[in-house]
Formats: sequence, C-alpha cells, structure tokens
Amino acid sequence: MTTVDPSPVALPAALAEPTAPVRRGWIALIFAANLGVWMAFFTPIQVLLPQQIERISPDGKEEMLAVVTGLGALAAVIVNPLAGALSDRTCLRLGGREFGRRHVWTAGGAVLGAVALVLLAQQRTVLGVTLGWVAAQVCFNAMLASLSAAIPDRVPVAQRGGVSGWVGIPQALGLVVGAVLVTAVVTGNAAGYLAIALAVLVLALPFALLTGDDPLPRAHRPALRLHALLGSMWVSPRRHPDFAWAWLTRFLVQTGNALGTLYLLYFLTDGVRVADPEGSLLVLILLYTLGMMLTAVVSGRLSDRSGRRKVFVIASGLIMTVAALLLAVAPTWPMAVVAALLLGAGYGVYLSVDAALITQVLPRATDRAKDLGVINIANSAPQVLGPALSAPLVVHLGGYPTLYAVTAVITLLGSVLVVKIRSVP
Repeated sequence: MTTVDPSPVALPAALAEPTAPVRRGWIALIFAANLGVWMAFFTPIQVLLPQQIERISPDGKEEMLAVVTGLGALAAVIVNPLAGALSDRTCLRLGGREFGRRHVWTAGGAVLGAVALVLLAQQRTVLGVTLGWVAAQVCFNAMLASLSAAIPDRVPVAQRGGVSGWVGIPQALGLVVGAVLVTAVVTGNAAGYLAIALAVLVLALPFALLTGDDPLPRAHRPALRLHALLGSMWVSPRRHPDFAWAWLTRFLVQTGNALGTLYLLYFLTDGVRVADPEGSLLVLILLYTLGMMLTAVVSGRLSDRSGRRKVFVIASGLIMTVAALLLAVAPTWPMAVVAALLLGAGYGVYLSVDAALITQVLPRATDRAKDLGVINIANSAPQVLGPALSAPLVVHLGGYPTLYAVTAVITLLGSVLVVKIRSVP
C-alpha cells in the first residue's frame, strides 16, 4: 500500500513569491511615492538646508552643514533596517480586520515626515535644524524601507528589472523636480519646506491607500524581542554569501558615486574653471538625469527578458568607469558634458538591474524589508565616508585627477565583483 505525503502547507500571500504581474497603475503609484520620498531627501540637502544654515551661521556654514547632513545620514543608516524589521512584523487590526504590514509605514512615514519638514522650516538655530532634519530622516527612511519591500512583495522576478527601472528614476528626478519646485515655483526657505511636505503627501499617500498589502498571519509573525531584533541586523556572509557579495558590490559602487559627486561644484570651479559653476552644475545634473531616464527602464526590461542580471551590472560599471576616467584625464567642459551623460546612462542600468538582482538573493521572505534595509546601509554609509575619503585625495594626493581615478577603480571593482554571486545568472 502506497502512502501519499500530504500536500505542503501553502505560504500566506505576504510570504509567497508573487506570480501575477503588476499593472501600469500600480507602477505609476509606486513611482509617484518614490518621487515624493526622494524629493524629501534631496531637496533639503541640495537647496533648503544650505540656505537655512547660511542664514543662521554664515561664517561657519560649511562645517555646520556637514554636521547636520552627517548626523542625518547616520540616522538613515540606523533607522532604515530597524524600520524594515519592524515592518516585517507589523499587522494593523481595525474593526476586526487585519491590514498589511507595509502601507502603515509608508503612510505614517509620509505624514510624520511632512510634519517634521514643517517644524524644520521654523527653526532658527543650528541645533533646531539638526534635530528637525534627523527627525525627517527617521520618518522618510521608515517610509523608504516599506517602499523598497514592495518590489519583492508584489512583483514577479520576471518583471523586477523593468519595475526597478521605474522605481529608480525618481532618485535622480526627485532632485531636479524638487529644486525647480523650491526655486521657480515657490519663493522663500520656509515656503520651500512646506511645498516639499505637501508634495510628499500628495505623491505618497495614494500608493498606501489604493494598492493591496497582504497581512501576515500571526503564526508566521516573528516574535518582537529587542535582543533578537538587533541580532537579526547581522546577516551571516558564511550562510548567505550571495547576499554578502550583493551588499559589498553595492557599497563599492555607491562609494564611487559619492566620491565622484561630492566635489563636483568645486571641480567645475577650480579644475574646469567654467565661468558659471552653479549654472554648469545644473546642466550636468539635467544631463545625468536624462541619461538615467533613457536607460533605466529599457535595460531593466532587457534583463527581464534575457533572465540575466550580472552582465548588465558589469556593463553599467564599465560605463561609469569610463565617465570617471574622462574627468581624470581631460578636465574640460565638453568632456564633463559627455561624462555626465555616460554616468547617468550607466547608473540607470545599474539601479534597475542591481535592484532586481538584490531581491533575488534575500535570505528569507519573512525579513524582506529588514534585509533590504541592511542593503540600504550600503547606500547611506558612503555618504558619511565620502567626505573623509575625498578630502585627502584632493588636498594631499594629487587633486581631482587622483579623485576621479580612484572613483573609477572603486566603481569598476564594485561592478565586476558581482561575478561572485552564484544564484543569479
């Protein structure tokens, strides 16, 4: 007599690999939500905080801005994986119904972050600005952690490259749209903060209110214990080598990006010697954004169709390496224009395909948001390390040619090392 094993218990929808393709409306809503959060990140750093700190402390503005943004970046490093881990365990019960674990963090982060920006607009001391910006970073990183998890939660593997391309575009577009909003549409520093706060709400809340978010049954919910929560932040490279290599390669490429962009305004002023450095920088940002928009979605879809990820990541690294080398060997305005287009094009390929690759090496479905938060440390930490690494290269070790040569080497290394990842073609 043959004994038939019982069928395995199906995973709940919150943990199962998604199979139904997401529709254009879902993609448009998550695109808008990401645009809102990246506007909230970049516009204060590039425009509003420098203006505000210059008014408060004109003689020490450079040092004070570094302190404010550095503490904000440190908050991001800590909060993103922690908020992701809490998101993995969240279940909201209202009126006898259970709601999903992500949207409460997206909506809550957007609302509280908008409040933080409104309060930040009223600050008249460096301490007040610092506390306000750290609070905003806490809220928006909680929001980003939940938005990042939406890709592996809802998007099938065969669609992730293209969707990741759409989700990646706001990282560059947010800077441009935000800068235009606070300089051309509204006037005044406080009005700029209010405009960004309103934009976050308008762009992010529809995604949280109008799209699905599967609840996690209690039986599958990890216990919420502080010691276990903090311990889960460490993902063993020995047990999960592909995840470790994905983290390291992302860290290296983002370090190269931080080195290459930190002193770009000073490079245009002292290296290229253009007549209008600020205007020239805006032109390069626009060209970079154009290059990224042209390649992000297309390369993601090509990666989806071929089923291959690593070859696209390596190609993107080669393109960005060439861009950095052009700035190292030929510091002229025409070469800077070419480099900006190449860097944007390469980074667009990288963002879409590497983001899809990372979702395929996450250790456990129950920890998706936490693990993506750990990956996001590789995005945030280079923003803290960048100034410490860049300054000695520029001041003591050969100036801008050395800086961009080192940028090229680190970027190339970060992209080529994806060959170490075994589970993804």
